[in-house]
Amino acid sequence: MTSDLPPDRHPGGGFRPAAGEARRERASRCPGSGRVPAAGFLPDFCRVSCVLGVVLTAQLLALVLVLGAAGLMADFWERLGLLSLYIQILVLGSSAALCLLRPALNRLDPRLTAGLAWGVMLGVIAGVAWAIEGLIPADEGLLPADGLSGLRIRSLGIGAIVGALLLRYLYLHHLWRRQVEAEAEARFQGLQARIRPHFLFNSLNTIANVLHKDPALAEALLQDLADLLHASLAQERLSTLAEELELARHYLRLERQRLGHRLNIAWDLEDLPGEAPLPHLTLQPLVENAVYHGIQPSSNPGFIRIAGRFRRGRVNLSVRNSLPGADETGRSGAGNRMALDNVRQRLEALYPGLGRIVEARIEGDYQVRLVFPYPWREH
Repeated sequence: MTSDLPPDRHPGGGFRPAAGEARRERASRCPGSGRVPAAGFLPDFCRVSCVLGVVLTAQLLALVLVLGAAGLMADFWERLGLLSLYIQILVLGSSAALCLLRPALNRLDPRLTAGLAWGVMLGVIAGVAWAIEGLIPADEGLLPADGLSGLRIRSLGIGAIVGALLLRYLYLHHLWRRQVEAEAEARFQGLQARIRPHFLFNSLNTIANVLHKDPALAEALLQDLADLLHASLAQERLSTLAEELELARHYLRLERQRLGHRLNIAWDLEDLPGEAPLPHLTLQPLVENAVYHGIQPSSNPGFIRIAGRFRRGRVNLSVRNSLPGADETGRSGAGNRMALDNVRQRLEALYPGLGRIVEARIEGDYQVRLVFPYPWREH
């Protein structure tokens, strides 16, 4: 663990490349690495979570069909077992076909995508239904009264209805996600424009005060301020964990110089994947909230601790800060909630169902923890 911000100089005495320069360097290596393009509405049926959802839904469908069918309860488990096997073959076969065809289908118009996906599912169902003759014994009374032909017709009918409902649901879910992303984008624009004027004035005053005493320190602080302003005005939507940590360092160096002994900073980072993608301006707003809602209102010294761990394919990054005393008047929490909600929405948009933010009070301190997966495969 380090007890303050690491120096921003190379062993040779020069400054590290600015965060803005690092972003431009990365963009030149990876064209189009800004905003992640929106994919079509078909999900990735190859994902383990998606396969588990398909299997559970198919099992529930089999249970409903057996409970609704006429027959003796003594044969319930045997009929459920055979029907479950049959339905699982149908849905897993359809999922495998959509998994293979998804990249091509998602490049088409949504209506054409839905029609072709529906046709693929019916084709798989028809193929399995015509090849199933040896699976269900005809003399066990487990087939409908009209035999295999009736089973095939029922399979296609149920598959057509369930497939159409599923595709409709996926399309509506896709529209909802696009709306959420649009709202997050609008809030992100507001967050970029929300450079606190007093922070800018305070930073310039701090730089002016140290200019004659320590020109090298003033130069470093001026570079930090320039990088923060560049990040606020940048048009990129995707950053990396290393760049977000660097922006937080720039911000905290300025605030540490302004607040002096009132702000103590600790870093506890172990083997983090710096190339892990994150939404732009994810960490700095959380650190800013820690300063403005935890450190600045307090008359006593406070601390901010940024810790990070990478375990089992997940990055855990936390920002923990002390809080002012109960008798001290703090700032309004509205700004805190705006920034936190914005970061939460953009993290969810980048890592659907996998990225999250957890707030907690720990021994009288306030902590925000970011959790997201890495490595990450774009869906």
